[in-house]
Amino acid sequence: MERNLAHVAMFAALIAALGLVPAITLGFGVPISAQTLGVMLAGAVLGWKRGVAACLLFILLVALGLPLLAGGRGGLGVFMAPTTGFLLGWIPAAAVTGLFVEKSGIRHPGLAAGLGAVLGGVLVLYVFGIAGMALALKKSLAEATLLSAAFIPGDLLKAVVTGLLVQVLAQVRPQSIAWQRRDGAS
Repeated sequence: MERNLAHVAMFAALIAALGLVPAITLGFGVPISAQTLGVMLAGAVLGWKRGVAACLLFILLVALGLPLLAGGRGGLGVFMAPTTGFLLGWIPAAAVTGLFVEKSGIRHPGLAAGLGAVLGGVLVLYVFGIAGMALALKKSLAEATLLSAAFIPGDLLKAVVTGLLVQVLAQVRPQSIAWQRRDGAS
């Protein structure tokens, strides 16, 4: 139990630390940050339940006012911005990434993590992000989708990095990949 809590806290801290990487804010108010890499890694390494818990902990800390989002943002105001859909989308993104790596049957950890990150950390995240952006900016879904296209190359790169990092982690410290411990996949 303590180990699970420590892992959840560690990945919430990783997501926060990735917010220190300078973000690039686009003209419509949505920053490109490294924090989604942490979300992808949380699901890919911890599995869906603990990955979701790490994202929930992070979002709770932000809601309480800690300036943990890229650019030092925090507080309830961040939930009324064009980024709200993306921020809340971290929860299902981590869940789908984690579920994919746990259930896909792909025995290559890096490939499972990379594909899971594309599915959860890009496709699922964009469903929430685009919907939130459309509402906040009073745009159509098509217009918000077009605006979101600027994020795709960076997010696909983060999915590749997730796969590479999980593969290295699986080789040097296989016991740290939660879903591998349970089912014995290598």
